[in-house]
Amino acid sequence: MTTTDPDFAAAEEREARRARLFTQINTADKWFQVLGLVWMTPILKAVAGDNPQAQVKEIWRLLAVPLIAILAFLLLWGTLAPKVQTSLGAVPGPAQVWAEVVNLHEDAQAKAAKREKFEAMLAKRNEKLIAAGRADEVKTVAYTGAPSYYQQIWTSIRTVFFGFLIATAVAVPLGIAAGLSPTANAAINPLVQIFKPVSPLAWLPIVTMIVSAVYATNDGLFSKSFLISAITVTLCSLWPTLINTALGVASIDKDLVNVSKVLKMNTWTKITRLVLPSALPLIFTGLRLSLGVGWMVLIAAEMLAQNPGLGKFVWDEFQNGSSSSLAKIMVAVFTIGIIGFLLDRVMFALQSLFTFTNNR
Repeated sequence: MTTTDPDFAAAEEREARRARLFTQINTADKWFQVLGLVWMTPILKAVAGDNPQAQVKEIWRLLAVPLIAILAFLLLWGTLAPKVQTSLGAVPGPAQVWAEVVNLHEDAQAKAAKREKFEAMLAKRNEKLIAAGRADEVKTVAYTGAPSYYQQIWTSIRTVFFGFLIATAVAVPLGIAAGLSPTANAAINPLVQIFKPVSPLAWLPIVTMIVSAVYATNDGLFSKSFLISAITVTLCSLWPTLINTALGVASIDKDLVNVSKVLKMNTWTKITRLVLPSALPLIFTGLRLSLGVGWMVLIAAEMLAQNPGLGKFVWDEFQNGSSSSLAKIMVAVFTIGIIGFLLDRVMFALQSLFTFTNNR
């Protein structure tokens, strides 16, 4: 005869629940790393009762130390900024910059309301014309008001992704060819070494003249300014992806290559089943580098060419020379940095989804 101890069964159930909880925390930790929220893991473990003393040390290192560093930076900035005088007045401190963040948000809301009012009036006018049997007089009039700060941010993000996608479409096939074939590598490598160091400021006039000559219409799918900025991003950002793709393909285990020969794989099967899965970690490293380069290049291109986006916003505020211009420029600087960080996190998330390695 066997008996069941109720206390033992309850303890066993608690241990099982605790084990499941820690499994869920460890699974979530992978995504916390992707999102830059690694400090969440020790907090959850401490709440779950996993060696609280050790977790407090991790919380201090991962959360408290960065927060103290940020607070020290803000304190130093706020203390030193008023002492530096420029042609536009004293350098704005954190409070003035935050005030401009609020002003830009309110301005964006006002511009959005103005646009909605314009579109509502236009729709009402067209409805009246249709009701009066004058449908042939209905017109679609584009809103020509100044873009808001949020619209300029969206324009820059859209442009950098378009240029980045073109760069990826060019760089990955060339990198695969260079990695698989010594002859292709010998042909591509000199071009990489020559064009990789070229500044976007050198590419921009060439791209501007070529796009203006080839893309003569103003009624196309894309505006000239958009294409000029996007192509400049492409020319400057494709090199890290190309180099890392070639390196990843060339570094494939020779035993796998020999197996593909034994199995008599054709070129397409070899690339899709062997080359790409093995080279993906380095390819994604190149993509992350390319997107970061493209984002920096875009801001410079928008400033120089006066194309719509954050770069133009910075240049316009610099030319404006008002008392709030410097604070607005600093808002743009922080915006550019935060978006750059988020773009890298997006690529890191994609890398985590499509690769199975800790080599990041």
